[in-house]
Amino acid sequence: MNKNDLISAVAEASGLTRTDSTRAVEGVFDAITGALKAGDEVRLVGFGTFSVAKRKASTGRNPRTGEAMKIAASTQPKFKAGKGLKDAVN
Repeated sequence: MNKNDLISAVAEASGLTRTDSTRAVEGVFDAITGALKAGDEVRLVGFGTFSVAKRKASTGRNPRTGEAMKIAASTQPKFKAGKGLKDAVN
């Protein structure tokens, strides 16, 4: 399922127009992104938790040349599935 499929599914399930469904889906994505940028956690009970993890700087190797290279520190988004989602999938 891609973003357009999700928008269509939301429109069908909610009875909203496709335009309103697009705004709703985009709004949810923007709200989650904004919270993660601010360093907050987004908990959707029964679905899962979006959070931010900090990765330390490290040294890696270029697989082609074997040369050592520095990997910069970064911030990565994470998602942990909730019990309701796990149960629905299994």
